[in-house]
Amino acid sequence: MRLLIVGCGDVGQRVLRLLPRAVSVAVLARTPAKLRHLAVPLIQGDLDDPRSLRRLAGGFDAVMHLAPPPTQGTTDPRTRALVQALSRSHAPRRFVYVSTTGVYGDWAGARIDETAARRAQTPRAQRRVDAEDVLRAWAVRQGVGLSLLRAPGIYAADREGHPRERLLAGRPVLRAEDDVFTNHIHADDLARACWRALLVAKPLRALNVVDDSERRMGDHFDLAADTLGLPRPPRVSRAEATALLSPMQMSFLSESRRIGNARAKRELRWQPRYPLPESGW
Repeated sequence: MRLLIVGCGDVGQRVLRLLPRAVSVAVLARTPAKLRHLAVPLIQGDLDDPRSLRRLAGGFDAVMHLAPPPTQGTTDPRTRALVQALSRSHAPRRFVYVSTTGVYGDWAGARIDETAARRAQTPRAQRRVDAEDVLRAWAVRQGVGLSLLRAPGIYAADREGHPRERLLAGRPVLRAEDDVFTNHIHADDLARACWRALLVAKPLRALNVVDDSERRMGDHFDLAADTLGLPRPPRVSRAEATALLSPMQMSFLSESRRIGNARAKRELRWQPRYPLPESGW
């Protein structure tokens, strides 16, 4: 397999550590000097500059797209530029894209799976919906085996997103009557799901890559505080939180859903090694 990884940050580098020697891998890098420690071939290119992507055409059997969309707007021109570059010659046979469970929007705490409608509420999630739609249309035209992996909040002890950061910052959580359900995945489990999807996923499928937890956000951070020996976060009303937190922080407190992972377990033959967040703290 000739594999291209686009967006080789923390999760991409965890994927690299999983690859067998038989896989020939290259990484698209906007700034190669920052990734030379990976000891894999680097292709210089910038998703914001489509002309820089010409070297990508026709050289890969599989692509793993882990790069985020831009931070503004409701579309993802980076994904458009990538598929245009890959279409200049024969397209890859397999393509894995890591999207977000944010595409589902608010479900008022209901249990949902991949059949739920996408109700993206924020521009951040709308950009991911656009990327999914671009990739689906391209995959159908080109006959590419596309997998859309929808991930929630990613955490690990050695990366951003660990609850320790928020607890040390003293940021409040909502009181029980206002609280929302939250979803999580350990970075190592997401990396394993990415690799499994390249190998065995059914084409044109969305899969929720989440752990087995089903917990409200305040309870999640209370447990984290108790586990880590830190003070529990203060509980506030939704109105008080709006005055204390940034609009982006509040956006995560405005959506509540419990997301099932049965399809990923069944079709990828994947099990999270960290089924509950506390097992990965």
